[in-house]
Parts: sequence; C-alpha cells; structure tokens
Amino acid sequence: MDGIAAALGEAARLISHADAQLYGIVALSLKVSLTAVLAAALIGLPLGALIAITRFPGRPAVTVTLNALMGLPPVVVGLIVYLLLSRAGPLGSLGLLFTPTAMVIAQTILIAPIIAALSRQVLEDAWREYEEQLRSLAARPHVAALTLLWDTRFSLVTIVLAGFGRAAAEVGAVMIVGGNIDGVTRVMTTAIALETSKGDLPLALGLGLILVALVIAINAAAQLIKAGAQRRYG
Repeated sequence: MDGIAAALGEAARLISHADAQLYGIVALSLKVSLTAVLAAALIGLPLGALIAITRFPGRPAVTVTLNALMGLPPVVVGLIVYLLLSRAGPLGSLGLLFTPTAMVIAQTILIAPIIAALSRQVLEDAWREYEEQLRSLAARPHVAALTLLWDTRFSLVTIVLAGFGRAAAEVGAVMIVGGNIDGVTRVMTTAIALETSKGDLPLALGLGLILVALVIAINAAAQLIKAGAQRRYG
C-alpha cells in the first residue's frame, strides 16, 4: 500500500508540475484523437443522413452491416491498416506506417461506423417527423439532409463526443500501426500499457488520471449539451 501511495503522490507531482514527457504524450493523444473524430464525423454524419432519408435496394443490409461495424475489434482494424501501409502493401510507398497519420487512419475507421450508425437512428427518427413537411416543400435530398442535421445538431454533438471518448481510450489499433515510438507515436493508452509493464507506475498513473478525467469531462459535456437542448426545445 505504501508503494501505491508513493506512486500516486509522484503521479500527482508530475501532473501539477506540468511534466514535459507526460504532457507531451497527452498533447499527441489529443491531436490524434481530435483529428480522427473530425475525419470520422465528416464521413459518418453525411453517410448516416443518406441512409436515413433515402430508400434503395439493400438498405436493410447496409443498416445491419453499419451496426455490426460498430463492434469492429481494434486489433483487427490495426492489422488491416498495417497490411495496407506496410512496405509490401498497396499504400506502402506513402511511408505512413508508424506515424501519427497511420494512427489517425486506424481511429477514423473505428469511429466512423459508430458515428454513422448512431446518427442514422437519430436522423431517421427526425425524418419520420418532418418527412411530409419537407416533401411538401419539394426539398431535395441534400437540402433535407442538411435540414435534419441542423435540427438534430445537439444529439449529433453528443454522438461525436462519444466517438471522441472511444478514440481517446483506444489502444490496440494505435499500438499496431503507431509502434508506440517515444516522442513520435506514443499516446496515453499505449504509454500506460508500456510504463505499467516496465514498473514505472507514477507516469502510468499520471496518464491514467488524466485519461479518466478526460473521459468524465467528455461525458459531462454530452450531458450538459443534452440537458441544454431539452430546456431550450422541451
């Protein structure tokens, strides 16, 4: 117990004294995850809207597939991206393996189906409510989609925040494609795994505390946005 208490005290010291190594890892984690969430939102939100308001052959199969992709195993995604970006892969000439860009690609593949599937459900519910009105106005599909995206923006923000939480906590895929290189591709989750195996508990605990605080802050922000929307629109 004394060892754990000492490690917690040292972790608190690292956080309070703005340890360069610790905050460098945190900064890279935020950069990678925020970039991945932005890319995933740009893919997932329009895709969710398209599926929600259009009817086409095979739509149920697409919906089922999209929902299934929400549970993609991170290590499988990491393996696929690794094979694509390796020297023998089709994108090997780009030299992206073991770079932050490779980590962003892996996280985007993981998060985009989550954002697309959840936003599809939200937008489909809104479409049922506004379909007749939008059709009476002869709104084209892209106009209807933009209208629904704006009308459900608060719910969609919570979905994007959930995607960010998923990205920030991911370890398997980024470990495979990033290589956990110190100062280059080492993020919070991979650093925690490495430092714990090395027995460097203060740094691992410091990163863990920041990661937990980040996840709590994301969930709190989502709840505040949802509560604010309910008060404003009933």
